[in-house]
Amino acid sequence: MIRLTREAFDPGEALNAFCRRRAATGAVASFVGLARGTGAVGPALELEAYPGFTEREIEGFVARAVEQFALQDAAVVHRIGPIDAGEAIVLVMTAAPHRRAAFEACDYLMDYLKSRAPLWKREFGPDGGRWVEPTEADLADIARWA
Repeated sequence: MIRLTREAFDPGEALNAFCRRRAATGAVASFVGLARGTGAVGPALELEAYPGFTEREIEGFVARAVEQFALQDAAVVHRIGPIDAGEAIVLVMTAAPHRRAAFEACDYLMDYLKSRAPLWKREFGPDGGRWVEPTEADLADIARWA
C-alpha cells in the first residue's frame, strides 16, 4: 500500500493496522520521519508530488524491495502539502519472516524516499523557504544498495 496524504496521520494507528492478522510474520520493522522545527512561523516544510506518477514510482520501488528482501508485505504513508513541526512526514512498514530482512528493507526504502522518490521538499526557516536537494549523505546511503 502506498498512500500520499495531505492530512496528518497517526503512525501508531497505521502500524497497528499493518500488524493485524500476521500469523506467519516473524518481524515488522517501521520508520517514522518527523518534521523538525526551524523557528519559522507557519509550516516547517512543504512537500510536492505529481499525483498518480509519484505513487506509481514509489509502488515500483516497493515491489523491488519486496522481491529483493523476500518481504511478505510493505507499505508507505507519505505526507504532501504543508507540514507543521512535530508532525509525521513518512511512515515505512515492512513485514518479513525474520527481523534482518524487515530492518534492511525498511532502511532501503527510506534511502530511496530520501534521494530518488519524485517528491519535492521545501523547508521554511526564519529567512523564508528553500528547496532541499538530497545531501551527500543521502546519496551515499542509497549507493550502499547498488
